[in-house]
Amino acid sequence: MDKRKVVAAYRRGLISTRECAQILGLDNVDLLLFVRDAAIDSKPAARQQSVRS
Repeated sequence: MDKRKVVAAYRRGLISTRECAQILGLDNVDLLLFVRDAAIDSKPAARQQSVRS
């Protein structure tokens, strides 16, 4: 199963912290770090403007 889908289900409250950790094969502390990192990675990057010559 895609880890992003598991984290999304956890954030929507469809599965518990324990269930999420079990699916991902993590303990609770590692899960919290993983979810935090996933939130940082999922933020859209600022658009960069190209420089035209």
